[in-house]
Amino acid sequence: MAFLPSWRPGPARDAITSFLDESLALPAEQRVAVLDNDGTLWCEKPDYIQYSFLVRTLHDAVEHDPGLGERAEYRALLDSDHAALGELGLQRIAMALLELCAGWTPDEFAARVRDFMAAEKHPDRGVPYPKLVYQPMLELLDVLRQHGFDVFIVTGGGTEFVRAISRELYGVRPDDVVGTLVEYHHEQHGDGPALVRTAQAQGEVNEGWAKVEHIQTQLGRRPIFAAGNSAGDKEMLEYARAAGMPSLAVLIDHDDAEREYAYASAAVTFADTEPITATAHRLGWTVVSMRDDWSTVFPL
Repeated sequence: MAFLPSWRPGPARDAITSFLDESLALPAEQRVAVLDNDGTLWCEKPDYIQYSFLVRTLHDAVEHDPGLGERAEYRALLDSDHAALGELGLQRIAMALLELCAGWTPDEFAARVRDFMAAEKHPDRGVPYPKLVYQPMLELLDVLRQHGFDVFIVTGGGTEFVRAISRELYGVRPDDVVGTLVEYHHEQHGDGPALVRTAQAQGEVNEGWAKVEHIQTQLGRRPIFAAGNSAGDKEMLEYARAAGMPSLAVLIDHDDAEREYAYASAAVTFADTEPITATAHRLGWTVVSMRDDWSTVFPL
């Protein structure tokens, strides 16, 4: 197969090629790559896929218990009332959604994620969500592995949500996913011990500096390659780029309204100080234009 067949010739592809060639001079243990998920490996519009999963879970829960729909957070979500959602705030909405999965075992949660991914379709494109991974990024993952890289996903999304589908979609083992964690509670059942999800997040949302801290605490290895798409990935990309030479920071720029969406990527949990593309150019990162650098976006 041709090298990165969905990448058009140009500065972005050249930068990746040069970096991979130079990386072969490094010991294998130093070849570490970290990639964001939402907006970097798969489509994040019009809503984050995990958010859509939780809203689907809410609809299912209300079918069994209509009284749930009277709660302010759930009513706003069911009605897509953006004004009410804004007044309630992201933190309150997120906690309410976490409560929907409280009491589920890890296996039950993973099975429900997989069922959702197999059955639900993207609201705009009408295809199952697994069809919305980016073909050029799948090729990049393969090339990184061919060059001896250990590949990790470092996401602001829920760790267990991404772990449930990371091997099937990306060839990444579940234990190679770093994300936002949920707390578990130990229970003793008649047939033995069990773990169940709680409605509490464990630590910070995995954005900004939290990504760098969690790379160290959960992986214990510094990356020399990082890819992201928003200000939530800024510190992770800076960290990889500052590792010395060779190193590479890649920013995916969503500028293709025809084949995907055109928008300025932003962090979820904090305000951006400048557009992330401006940050990338200022710091010398490799900016990948979906419109110009990719000959295709989604798998055929």
